[in-house]
Amino acid sequence: MDPTPRAAFDPRAITRPDPALLRYYVITTVVGTLCLLPITLVALLPSLFKYNTLRYRFDDEGVSMAWGVLFRREINLTYRRIQDIHVTRNIFQRWMGLATVAIQTASGSATPEMSIEGILEVDGLRDFLYSKMRGARGETEGAVAGTEPADEALGLLREIRDELVALRATGGAPASGTGEAT
Repeated sequence: MDPTPRAAFDPRAITRPDPALLRYYVITTVVGTLCLLPITLVALLPSLFKYNTLRYRFDDEGVSMAWGVLFRREINLTYRRIQDIHVTRNIFQRWMGLATVAIQTASGSATPEMSIEGILEVDGLRDFLYSKMRGARGETEGAVAGTEPADEALGLLREIRDELVALRATGGAPASGTGEAT
């Protein structure tokens, strides 16, 4: 057992991918081009640019990801739009402690809306995203927020019940005068 307590996972601290992602890009490019040096260098350029410009931001409303030099791309997703989260790890990613967190929305596309790469604490990130997409805002806040509409409706139903009981007890007719007293 580890006697040192672990710090709580805070996704807001994640702004850049881990440097292991750059090593992963190099390995997959070298393996993919079968070690032909000129092709490897050309094929590695897009990955290098993506790694150097890749930025993440997690806030109370959602998650955003931006990258690109010539063609800047930015994706902003609110937590309520997230439909599903997939974590994938190929053999190189497992070896390096990395994974890809793919976020699906109801956009109708077969590909994920956002793929977060280069994160070492993938389980913590996945759990954080699941809690946000399910609408959890903390135990006390979620419990109060979840019961407010039900309490309001229950109060209204009790008022109606009390008025009906009073009406029946007095034998009076409804205020509109069109109904019958029971």
